[in-house]
Amino acid sequence: MCGISGILNLTPNQQPPTPNQLTSMVSAIRHRGPDESGIYLDDRIGLGHARLSIIGLQGGGQPIGNEDGTLWIIYNGEVFNYIELKPDLLAKGHRFTTDTDTEVLLHLYEEYGPACLEKINGQFSLAIWDNRKKELFLARDRVGIRPFFYTQCNNQLLFASEIKALLTHPQVPRAIDPKALHQIFTFWTTLREGTLFENIHELPPGHYMTVKGGRIDCRAFWTIPYYAPDQRWQGTLPEAGEALRELLLDAVRLRLRADVPVGAYLSGGLDSSLITALISRNFNNQLKTFSIGFQEGDFDESSYQRQMIAHLGTDHQQTLATNQLIRENFPDVIYHCEKPILRTAPVPLYLLSRLVRDNNFKVVLTGEGADEVFGGYNIFKEAKIRSFWAKQPRSTQRPRLLQKLYPYIFKNASRGSAFLYAFYAVKPGDLEDPCFSHRIRWNNTGKNTGFFSNDLAAALSGYAPDEQALANLPPNFSTRDTLSRAQYLEMDIFLSNYLLSSQGDRPAMAHSLEIRLPFLDYRVIDFAARMPPHWKINGLNEKYILKKSFQGLIPDTVRTRPKQPYRAPIQEVFFNPGPSDYVDALLSEENLKKTNLFDPLKVTRLLHKYRNGGHGSEVQNMAVVGILSTQLAHHHFIANTPTPNTQHITPNKIIQKQP
Repeated sequence: MCGISGILNLTPNQQPPTPNQLTSMVSAIRHRGPDESGIYLDDRIGLGHARLSIIGLQGGGQPIGNEDGTLWIIYNGEVFNYIELKPDLLAKGHRFTTDTDTEVLLHLYEEYGPACLEKINGQFSLAIWDNRKKELFLARDRVGIRPFFYTQCNNQLLFASEIKALLTHPQVPRAIDPKALHQIFTFWTTLREGTLFENIHELPPGHYMTVKGGRIDCRAFWTIPYYAPDQRWQGTLPEAGEALRELLLDAVRLRLRADVPVGAYLSGGLDSSLITALISRNFNNQLKTFSIGFQEGDFDESSYQRQMIAHLGTDHQQTLATNQLIRENFPDVIYHCEKPILRTAPVPLYLLSRLVRDNNFKVVLTGEGADEVFGGYNIFKEAKIRSFWAKQPRSTQRPRLLQKLYPYIFKNASRGSAFLYAFYAVKPGDLEDPCFSHRIRWNNTGKNTGFFSNDLAAALSGYAPDEQALANLPPNFSTRDTLSRAQYLEMDIFLSNYLLSSQGDRPAMAHSLEIRLPFLDYRVIDFAARMPPHWKINGLNEKYILKKSFQGLIPDTVRTRPKQPYRAPIQEVFFNPGPSDYVDALLSEENLKKTNLFDPLKVTRLLHKYRNGGHGSEVQNMAVVGILSTQLAHHHFIANTPTPNTQHITPNKIIQKQP
């Protein structure tokens, strides 16, 4: 995995990009690729690359050109099926000088143009410059595993794997977008194409851009699949189980391709346990596994991890996420995430990736994506229960299913039937809402916009982020079943912009670690979309087909255990009690007035409650993390110029083409 960056002059007769500009951009993201770096320059474009060498260790430095030097590529990612794609290209006369998937991708584009993306099974963001046509091709993988950002400034297009590389350009303005902040405090993340920063955009997953003659054209090459009932799987459940076993095994096989050792995350949950077992039983019985333990028992899954270690005999290492370590590393995580977050959950993953890298591993397989694809989240079951309740709205028994779903919420004895009816009840017309499954979450989280300053609230007057989310929905969305709608919303909004970013790519690549996700193989996603809803959630048994298909592979105590949502402590981290450090400094009335993003009196009142031994609600906990992380983001990127954690690099490879 790597980091890419570039500057393209949108009109001729401009000063060409300079080596120093590209070197500064690459230096800012050196953590993504510490092994070597390179740049390409001509009279119109500059391309920069920081390499984490995983495939084709020798001779794979980028940028890489084709045979006659008319095409040049920089690329962050993996084409897992590059071995299968190469023979066809050889037969068509393409010549290769390396054993990398990068060169396969370059020739694939040379042969097929943008249609090459449909042939790729991988995770990537890329840029290919056609020096002859003066055309730039940019693309991002189907579900957004790898990031890609861009902005326009002074008739130039700047792009990079991370925003901090764009901000090295002195003329790129640095300002927080009020609408983005509203989105984060509603959906946990920004919506499609948006970032925390004004005029800085993210290329949506499954999209490509072509830039020629100053014109930018963005198009989708893949969308989240949906199949109407008459288009779904026509076979039996056992037949579907057999097909799923073969498909997931092949997805794992492809993602084990590397010229360096590959490890695996092992959380103790169903998803990572299945991936680990498939690797250990079929490919590598000396597998190295890694996990997180927590100081706080409510968050810890170590007992299940130990069961899987004993079952598979893996060589295992664990890191302990203490409250103090979460607190100490929180600022670094916000620097790498480049956006506010409402949970501390990314920090333990940051600690975990450090453990993996300290053990000299560059690649791990993980179980992320299974919940979105196979219906594993409580929010899906919540929507099912509420739909069931709506058929008999006076029932006193049906709403009690929610207590089974959220036992940690109902620990408070005062939260009885009155709370259930007030909070979860379905009102007339709710079931027709296309965002029915997520509306409660959004409304609940959105209460924290009440902490915004008067100036920020005024800037947001008339803006409704849910209307923007509705505008992004595909045609005939309201005709889909409840689970299909909920899965789409979760994948389109939450998966790429939060889970695969703040809890995926960013904490891993902060330590130069590549994560690979077999459950997000596009073939697995398409297969799951063809399954009927009751094979995903059977009653309230989530991921039913996944559990059924792999019965016997892992212990039943792990396979059938109740799902434990991945969370990390908040109140214990910041108020139990804590030292006088950045938390007090950034949340002081003085600093809150400086940033002018939050109301100092409201924030101080909330903090007073915690500091005097009070306990906050889930929503208030999110407010604390959201406000603190926003203050940190402002500190890192607005109040100060972001500086790379490494020295200004000297590229290993410089290619300068004369006009």
